[in-house]
Amino acid sequence: MAERYDLIVVGAGPAGLSAAIYAARARLKTLVLDESVPGGQVKTTHKVSNYPGFPEDVKGSDLAKAFALQAERFGAKIRRAVEITGHELAGATKRFELDEEEQVEAPAVIVATGAKPRDLGVPGESKFKGRGISYCATCDGAYFEGKDIHVVGGGNSAVEESLFLTQFARSVTIIHQFDHFQAEAATVEEALKNPKIKVIWDSEPREFIGEKGLDALRIENVKTHETRVLKTDGVFVFIGYVPRADLVKDVVPLNQWGYVETAEDMSTPTPGLYVAGDLRSKRFRQITTAVADGTIAALAAQKYVKDHRPA
Repeated sequence: MAERYDLIVVGAGPAGLSAAIYAARARLKTLVLDESVPGGQVKTTHKVSNYPGFPEDVKGSDLAKAFALQAERFGAKIRRAVEITGHELAGATKRFELDEEEQVEAPAVIVATGAKPRDLGVPGESKFKGRGISYCATCDGAYFEGKDIHVVGGGNSAVEESLFLTQFARSVTIIHQFDHFQAEAATVEEALKNPKIKVIWDSEPREFIGEKGLDALRIENVKTHETRVLKTDGVFVFIGYVPRADLVKDVVPLNQWGYVETAEDMSTPTPGLYVAGDLRSKRFRQITTAVADGTIAALAAQKYVKDHRPA
């Protein structure tokens, strides 16, 4: 027999945990499922400077932990490191199989699975993942103490994480395909003033080179098409994210980039199914926008559950 809940939230990032906080406070029997530990992308961010209520920088891992503790304090159940091995979302009752043995169900589901780092898709990348190529500065930065490393990207993540990596690396060289950064002005100013940071503009990686580990990368200037090989001790890639829509791609509409289209209240054309956070099609993706999505989805789901409870 499946264990029954009022609401199941898939994904324990800021959107999912905010939804759980609101739902649990509304006395909905709430279950949160996550393949890892709570926090989503926030838990791998070295510091958060623009989240309201924190006048000083807060570690992403600490913020993630606070979200989870608050959800659990109000009664939400969080299942960590759980694998969804089966699911049915189209019907009036949504069902999940967990770890090929356990069944859970609910009339309403909020999917907040977010996005994953985008690969460059160049030769050698898959070979050297975890062996010189990383997508998480917080996770791997300390392994590059005193090393000369490269960062690929030019948005907020790339520039912010480059600054973080200067705590460990001897030098950080940013490789960016344009002639200017897309990051916030204050962050860019800080990076350009940092003596450890250098920038190679108008260039993209074309190949990662090495035997047992990563030794070098080949880059191409996108304007002149000149190529050159740079020796490196490691490369961090921050070029955006790919939506994690596998769970819902067959039951909800996706846009051309694979993000889910929702209504203003986070609902989808499938009754009782809501999508919140970075998985949604929207212009801005920040912790605060994810929290807002989760809040709205929980309030909408609360009304849906109330209206569809047996008389």
